[in-house]
Amino acid sequence: MGNGLISRVMRGSVVTVIGFGGGQALRLAGNLILTRLLVPEAFGLMALVTVVVIGLKMFSDVGIMQSIMRSPRGDEPEFLNTAWTLDVIRGFIIWGLACLMAWPMAQFYGSPELQYIIPVAAMVLVFAGFEPSNVDSAARHLALGRVTMLDLLSQFVAIVTMVALALVFRSVWALVAGQLVGSVAKLLLMHFGLPGIRNAFRLERCAVRELVGFGKWVFLSTVAGFLALQGDKLILGKFLTLEMLGIYNIGYFLASVPVMLAYALVGRMVIPVYRETPPAASRANFLLLRRMRFSLTGALVALSAMLALSGVSLVDLLYDDRYVQSGPILVLLSVAFMVQIIGMGYDQIALAMGDSRRFFAVTAVRSVLLLGCVLIGVMNFGLVGALLGQGVAFVLTYPFIVWLARRYGAWDPLHDATMAAATALVAALALWINLDAVATLLNGGGV
Repeated sequence: MGNGLISRVMRGSVVTVIGFGGGQALRLAGNLILTRLLVPEAFGLMALVTVVVIGLKMFSDVGIMQSIMRSPRGDEPEFLNTAWTLDVIRGFIIWGLACLMAWPMAQFYGSPELQYIIPVAAMVLVFAGFEPSNVDSAARHLALGRVTMLDLLSQFVAIVTMVALALVFRSVWALVAGQLVGSVAKLLLMHFGLPGIRNAFRLERCAVRELVGFGKWVFLSTVAGFLALQGDKLILGKFLTLEMLGIYNIGYFLASVPVMLAYALVGRMVIPVYRETPPAASRANFLLLRRMRFSLTGALVALSAMLALSGVSLVDLLYDDRYVQSGPILVLLSVAFMVQIIGMGYDQIALAMGDSRRFFAVTAVRSVLLLGCVLIGVMNFGLVGALLGQGVAFVLTYPFIVWLARRYGAWDPLHDATMAAATALVAALALWINLDAVATLLNGGGV
């Protein structure tokens, strides 16, 4: 392949898909083993810990990765060292916040173990802060092969650690320790395994101004993005038992595979593509993006469709009877996520064009709608209501995504209408096939 944009996008997409597929295979293998060694409550507890850790990471995100990917200074050592220094400082600050939040979280959810688990688990934030800027430089240039390989290796180390400790201790602490070991492994592998500069502490005034100026809206966007990605668990953690939350988390883990793959591809590929081929610049650019979007969305919707149609049977095959309700959860979430996939990627054009303010506006609307629909759903119809509420929220968000995409000439109604029709057909078929299982969940959702 050549060095043109299409060649780099194709190589980057293939590497991302292989890396994501390998990572999900590792996670699934580890998950299947761990669910037989640990009780569902352990996964429910870890779901709450993960919400805190991911939440703090997203709440403190000032768009450093996006800045490196889009800035004209994205290859300058002074700029990269300043970005790295800000990341290190951020890691220590958010770990301190995690320690402060541990006791209130334990009281709110009625789980005393959280006050001890959260501070330890949040140490991964400190390790992540020290990861070299070469990771982001690789994303800037769509040179993702080595990063993907090293990331997979660190995931393997984490999962092996979890399984080994779970065999001995049969405790949620096995999951915590595995994440810590995996984070240290990733830090060391990225530091010694990637080409590029060796980071040093530096705070150049102009670089700080650019990073913070662009990142202030990204920061607000990630706060809203956290609520959109993790808000369901925050709400359901209060309404469900820990056991049922663990069962929900298994269904969510399987259903979210296409969406997580979409985020991986969008996060690594879309900003460079929009930066180099803005759709408003020419009809050729728009048609190029249409072909890419049809290929990506079609594959992801097809993957979600398979999960929606076979969700109950898949869970019955992979898990024991304690997790049987994860099947209908997988079906309903897969249907909801198909709706979300249709509009994914449009909002990234705002970041590519430096418009982080409008990106925040759309992300904020998405999070408010999701939290509202999930809360209304769970309060009135239990767990099934919360699951269907996510799909409703994605539908209501779509007009706002269109508003943003049209501003930069990126909206493609032909693509969206085609994929919406396919999604509606698959959703109806999946609900019809799995109606009895969904009805069982409606009658005993653990709320």
